[in-house]
Amino acid sequence: MLVNLTIIDLAVVKLLDLDLDKGMSVLTGETGAGKSILLTALGLALGDRADSGYVRPDCKRAEINLEFDLADAPLAQLWLQEHELDNGLQCLIRRVINHDGRSKAYINNRPATLQALQALSEKLVEIHGQHAHLTLLNSDEQRRLLDVYAKNQPLLEELNACFRQWQQAHKELTALQKAAHDQTEREALLRYQIDELHELDMANFSYAAINEEHGKLANLGQILSTGQSVVDTLYENDQIAAITLLGHSLAELAQIARYAPEINDISSLLAEAKIQTEEAALQLRRFLEAQEADPLRLDAVETQLGIIHQLSRKHHISPDELPAQLAKLEQELDNLTHSSERIEALHNQTGQLSARYQQLAAQLSERRQQGGAKLQQHISAVIKELGMPQGEFLVAVNPQTTDTPKLNGNDKIEFLVTSNPGLPAKALAKVASGGELSRISLAIQVTTANDKTTPTMIFDEVDSGIGGGIAEIVGQKLRRLSHNRQILCVTHLPQVAAQAHWHLFVSKNNQTDITSSTVSLLSDAERINEVARMLGGVNITANTLAHAQEMLLQSTAVSG
Repeated sequence: MLVNLTIIDLAVVKLLDLDLDKGMSVLTGETGAGKSILLTALGLALGDRADSGYVRPDCKRAEINLEFDLADAPLAQLWLQEHELDNGLQCLIRRVINHDGRSKAYINNRPATLQALQALSEKLVEIHGQHAHLTLLNSDEQRRLLDVYAKNQPLLEELNACFRQWQQAHKELTALQKAAHDQTEREALLRYQIDELHELDMANFSYAAINEEHGKLANLGQILSTGQSVVDTLYENDQIAAITLLGHSLAELAQIARYAPEINDISSLLAEAKIQTEEAALQLRRFLEAQEADPLRLDAVETQLGIIHQLSRKHHISPDELPAQLAKLEQELDNLTHSSERIEALHNQTGQLSARYQQLAAQLSERRQQGGAKLQQHISAVIKELGMPQGEFLVAVNPQTTDTPKLNGNDKIEFLVTSNPGLPAKALAKVASGGELSRISLAIQVTTANDKTTPTMIFDEVDSGIGGGIAEIVGQKLRRLSHNRQILCVTHLPQVAAQAHWHLFVSKNNQTDITSSTVSLLSDAERINEVARMLGGVNITANTLAHAQEMLLQSTAVSG
């Protein structure tokens, strides 16, 4: 679960260090106080895209730090171990956003990509935004919710893996069939290009070695002239040769060494230098004597380099890549030569994969129908509690007849609802009002949450559009959810706020030029005042305070 959230210089938050606990926590505050920035901070820390607009004015950077206790997050522990980022049962996530829009992310103090953050966050936190009911109208979201509820993920992953294998084989088969029409012309071109490259003796081809040999042959005159000059200087010039001068120096030092014995060490160094100099000069002389001008070889190498550069330009590659290009062309020619066999093999492969896909799709469809029947019963029961006494929720799973595999199976899944008995069920978008859609969405989220392993769930004003006794039921259901996971809920409803174990209040400070928001954990007495404010607005009376206190006492008595 999330145990700490720290925000520095992010939008309206100058500094926030917030400890969180198990159970249900609510965040309340007046409109514009900055409740949403906490969820924005969480989203950024967990991989959302960032820009410079998030940095507080006149600040160099914004920073968000999250600390998680992984005792209730085994999937996150496993992910961290697999990526060698584990740190026991603690997970630290840090996101820094600079004023120029660039950002850096860290997992357990080690740099991480946004993709890594997003992958990890799926196993730590689930955020239900205030527009979740609009997402519910999307057919793919309806399918996803049903598959999550029916625990279809392993079967779905197997089906999609089969689909991707079929897709790849089908793509290759289509390309080969298309290429077969102009195969003869392409084969002739490939053979010509391969023969050209084979003239370079690709088995022993080394562009670096050819270049080195050319440099040596082309500059042999300078090599001989300079080399002989060095030999003369080191060894063969009796008057000024380095070896002669070193010999004189050794003789002179020998004369004075009897007066200063420590000079013997210096003499030893010079004697070694004389030996090394002589050896170097002799090796250089032997090298020069072995060199012989070879104009014919130079012409041959230059011709070879010309061919290499010509072929490099022709194939739009560097000279070093010519061997790889030859292998590529030979592979293509081999594929064309054996295309009929490959086409037949691919026909068989796509047929087998398609048959396997249809088997998996049928199994998935059956599981969806079974899961849909259970899901519609559960959600129908919940929406009745949420103020739709005649409401019925239906999950329609309609298998589509098709021979072509596709992602996520053959089923068309649609959520339907009817508000009155006797009337036919219709799609959510056509029947449900905004308030009804919010309640249905909340019912689905509450129902499917029990089947998830995410230890922390965040609800951002998902209770909009409801009130009164329905709001109290929503609060009770959220509190019930928090028995085995951490719930964080942004709400404007006192009935929901009264159900929380912990009440966090977001307030805005306008005393300085730059607005800032702070968050504080309310005491029991402060909770009464805040719930009263939510009930009564500006003018809080004794009756309002009494009502607020009664709501808090009732929630404790009912929920424990």
